[in-house]
Amino acid sequence: MTLLQTRPPLPSDDRRWKLVNATMRRNGYAGHALIETLHSVQDAFGFLDETAMRFVAGSLDLSLSKVYGVATFYHLFMLKPKGRHACVVCTGTACYIKGAGRLVAAMEERFGIMPGETTADGRLSVLTARCVGACGLAPAVVLDGSLQGKLVPPDLMAKLEALD
Repeated sequence: MTLLQTRPPLPSDDRRWKLVNATMRRNGYAGHALIETLHSVQDAFGFLDETAMRFVAGSLDLSLSKVYGVATFYHLFMLKPKGRHACVVCTGTACYIKGAGRLVAAMEERFGIMPGETTADGRLSVLTARCVGACGLAPAVVLDGSLQGKLVPPDLMAKLEALD
């Protein structure tokens, strides 16, 4: 930022914005701190919404499109609130060949959501990852942080139905 530019005010009085601002200040409000700042926002709020991305863009003197591009490029960033449970389906080559597409289709049919979405009741978020590093267990799913391998749709649906 040039000396004539001012940083935007915090979006609200919510104390979590001070944590986000501290991350940017620690990095001199430099553009190279974008990913760390987005992680800070997500850690504080659980996801990245438009308000957050606009605040980060203005604070780091970056375009909104740059911030949005980074936020959508990395699968770890969520643009909507996450569900209580997360199901990440590996879509790497081995998993795809062994049936990852059928797992995704089964969840879409049963829960009515596509990857990147959360059920209306906030119970389940479905995500995909390019590879979870478990090719020998294909098709692999990470369910609430626990690796599940060699799944077929009925087994995955049973595991998802058993969640609280």
